[in-house]
Amino acid sequence: MIGAKSNIFIQQYHSPCGDLLLASFEDKLCLCDWLNEKHDKAVIIKRLETALRAELIEIPSDVTKAAGCELDEYFAGKRTMFNTPLWMIGTDFQKSVWRALLSIPYGTTKSYGELAVQIGNSKAVRAVGAANGANGISIFIPCHRVIGKNHCLTGYAGGLEAKKYLLDLENKVHNDRA
Repeated sequence: MIGAKSNIFIQQYHSPCGDLLLASFEDKLCLCDWLNEKHDKAVIIKRLETALRAELIEIPSDVTKAAGCELDEYFAGKRTMFNTPLWMIGTDFQKSVWRALLSIPYGTTKSYGELAVQIGNSKAVRAVGAANGANGISIFIPCHRVIGKNHCLTGYAGGLEAKKYLLDLENKVHNDRA
């Protein structure tokens, strides 16, 4: 039907380190965001509806179900790469940072400064940090793999405990396979 509004399909996912909201749009995952006191579900949904000019349907899609299965395998230590297609919602700069995040190997980390150098703008450390924080597809776009220059854990949408959990999981799986 011409002029019909597209749909965004959502479902919740319960991970071992916190609840996530998964959403798909046009057969791609457009959201894997933490649900916690910092991230209000209504605000997340409104942002998606506005950015995609689409209507939300609170039912799973094939994409969100597949993403949930991949997350199950990831948390079980059986998956180190994701196959779910992604729909990134952001500025060109943010997308360049997120593509750089996708290149960080499983079980390793980079600093914000290293990421800035990788995208060709060594002076954009703070902008890289802001883009990292705006990533709405956590875990799939591994913003948890970015740490401070002194190797300390810095801000994370899921909280520092979730970030530590993810890094510890990846380190354990990586070391077990080595």
